Amino acid sequence: MTPPASHSDPSGPDHLSAAFQALADPTRRAILERLAEGPAPAGELGDGFDISGPAISRHLKVLEDAGMIRREKKAQQRICHLDPAALKRASDWVDRYRRFWDEKLDALEAFLKTSPSNGTSSRPGRTRPKTSKK
Repeated sequence: MTPPASHSDPSGPDHLSAAFQALADPTRRAILERLAEGPAPAGELGDGFDISGPAISRHLKVLEDAGMIRREKKAQQRICHLDPAALKRASDWVDRYRRFWDEKLDALEAFLKTSPSNGTSSRPGRTRPKTSKK
């Protein structure tokens, strides 16, 4: 039996859970948006948030465990970099289901366009209510 993947293994089978958990928080999403502009020191990433430094550190840890960011030590600073691979995996997963539902909805639309619109439902025994003219 294979042990469950830890959150620190962003390529493990549960990488999607870690990615969506990381994305579930608006502060973490804002941090990712900031890092999309370029690398930044961890201390600067807390600017603009009304939360403590240790809380920002915990958010960074969640993002790092999900594989969405990586941190490098430069002198006394920890520089954070966006690592888009985890976002790509989550996006690919969502895209598979978007394509699935797009195909189903396209098929439904095609069916409805080719169905005769004679005032009856395609289900037996069901008719559209008739409106009375006054």
